[in-house]
Amino acid sequence: MALLAAAVFWLAGPVAARAGQDVPGDFDFYVLALSWSPSYCEAEGDRADRFQCAGGRPYHFVVHGLWPQYERGWPQYCRPAGAPPSEPMVRAMLDIMPSPGLVRHEWDKHGTCAGLPVEGYFETLRKARGKVRIPPAFEGIAAYTMVTPADVETAFRTANPGIAADAIAVTCDSRRLREVRICLTKSLEYRSCEEVDRKSCRLQRAVMPPARGG
Repeated sequence: MALLAAAVFWLAGPVAARAGQDVPGDFDFYVLALSWSPSYCEAEGDRADRFQCAGGRPYHFVVHGLWPQYERGWPQYCRPAGAPPSEPMVRAMLDIMPSPGLVRHEWDKHGTCAGLPVEGYFETLRKARGKVRIPPAFEGIAAYTMVTPADVETAFRTANPGIAADAIAVTCDSRRLREVRICLTKSLEYRSCEEVDRKSCRLQRAVMPPARGG
């Protein structure tokens, strides 16, 4: 019985250390997800957000979200402590996020788990984005461009000294480069994230579609 009790304690230990699943503020680190907007629009086609993909603005890398993470897995759709983002608050985020629908979705799914009021979450998201410099080569792509995920990762690490190789992941679908994900502490310092890094793109080469009007 003593051995059984010890085994149960050992198995339950990591879970018991948490306040609970999907509890606001109970997470280990953030992931800042930067999406290559032309890939999203091309891949989603008619299902894509029209504000992002059918408007006149030529989006390049945009903020997909700032996601609270566990060392393994992540919380989502936590119970918010206050009101959802107001219309002025949503509009204020459109310089770095591509659509009102995305802003609201990111608050509902991820922001509610940050343990911050809605204003604090979007302020933190903006600070996280301000910490990362987009490499000049990706500030405008005028034609379909083949890249290696390793070269994209290297370009971001060169433009942002301090990002370790295991603190960033470049993701893709079956042929397109989709996102660059950078791991940050709660105080927005770069940090390692083994599980995120393991999900890096395995393609030898991926395509980056051009932005509209590129």
